[in-house]
Amino acid sequence: MNGELPTGGDRRNARSYRIQFALDNLTFRSIELADPVPLGRQILTAAGLDARSDYSLFAILPSGDFEDIRLDKSFDLRGRGVEQFVSFHSDRDFKLTLDGRQIAWGKPAINGSALYQLANVNHDRAVFLEVRGGEDKLVAPEDLINLTAPGIERFITALRPTLEIEIIVNSRPKVVTGSEVTYEQIVQLAFPGSHNPNFVFSITYRKAASVPPSGELGAGGIVKIKQGTIFNVTQTDKS
Repeated sequence: MNGELPTGGDRRNARSYRIQFALDNLTFRSIELADPVPLGRQILTAAGLDARSDYSLFAILPSGDFEDIRLDKSFDLRGRGVEQFVSFHSDRDFKLTLDGRQIAWGKPAINGSALYQLANVNHDRAVFLEVRGGEDKLVAPEDLINLTAPGIERFITALRPTLEIEIIVNSRPKVVTGSEVTYEQIVQLAFPGSHNPNFVFSITYRKAASVPPSGELGAGGIVKIKQGTIFNVTQTDKS
């Protein structure tokens, strides 16, 4: 292990320091540093980057805030609990806040999926763009949010709103809540109250939000839906 301590351990006497590093996104990989107090440019060099090019570098603190690391300034890795660093191939950064945490992003736009990763929320909560004087806008993971507008974009997390979607089951419209349905839900929508163990159900779907948007839904399966997703359910008596 080259003498390094496990992630999150007391690093004061470690012979090498393992950190998580990401470039232009939040896909992290491990790199090791021999110096416990490296310069910013040493971190970039350890990551295989040319520190003479235009890169910005940030430490993601345990609080979730981003700390700007200048390339000619040192950063003490010992005992700070900082394990993640993100760099951008850019000399400009865009400020935003997420639940009050200060975040710097080195691109003019940020994916919703990156905001969800930074927020670290469970399935019951969602990220919203705060709209002063108006209704906050729900951010979907596939959204791309422009950060170049004047001012600082402010994001918050809150309980995910209940979503009602109309789907078609055996040619009949049905309203369900949430963005996913299960095999068992569709069976009950097609054949309410059916619990006969001698019955076998086959389900096909199309126009779904899943990838691919059409296919078969088996027992225990889940499919992402949208308005107008169509299900066809057939019942067979196996006795």
